Amino acid sequence: MDDAPKQRGSLSIWFDPEMSWHAPPTGKRGRQPEFSDATIQVCLTMKVMFNMPLRQTTCFVECLLRLAGLDWKVPDFSALGRRQKALNVAIPYRGGSGPLHLLIGATEIKAEDEGEWNARRNGGPKRCLWRKVHLGMDEETLEIRAFGVTTRNVGDAPMLPDLLDQIPPDQEIATVTADRAYDTRRCHNVLAARGAAAIISHVTMRSFGSQRQRVPSRETKPRGPANILVAPCGES
Repeated sequence: MDDAPKQRGSLSIWFDPEMSWHAPPTGKRGRQPEFSDATIQVCLTMKVMFNMPLRQTTCFVECLLRLAGLDWKVPDFSALGRRQKALNVAIPYRGGSGPLHLLIGATEIKAEDEGEWNARRNGGPKRCLWRKVHLGMDEETLEIRAFGVTTRNVGDAPMLPDLLDQIPPDQEIATVTADRAYDTRRCHNVLAARGAAAIISHVTMRSFGSQRQRVPSRETKPRGPANILVAPCGES
């Protein structure tokens, strides 16, 4: 009998005893945080994976720690709810071979706010809530290396410094590929500071009836330093 379908239900969770469960001193005045960002991220990850409320999440993590033989205190539900609003999420990645080739882009997603939820439940008008997601992806492994969420009125170019700050300073960035929205002097200066070459695809979208075609636009002279590469659509 094939055990492969059965093994799909197998679940293993490991806790690294060497991880920083408690937060180090910040050196600032006031009350110090008791738990590290990694601890809050572990608890919130369990919450999302198993679709549990915050109260049940704390009990679930306590049971996991007890099974692992770790005598660690678990944040209560109020601490999780307070810290998740401004949590700096660490994205795990395997990494590729050689320097990083980063792909930068943005897209919009539709979110459900409290007013829309009440409208669906009780009826009445509702308004759409849109958020813009900014992503930085490894070209080789297709892993997400940087991300950010803003309102839709925030442009793409102002988010580039924040995305690059999420890449470790000791990691070499060879190229950054993006569209013409990032072809600004500030973006070129930021990329030059990291020693990365910019590959800007100058592409415009023209609509002909019901079809949309990608039309290469006229190349423009790069406005940044000499290590900038400007390539039309289809070249890299």
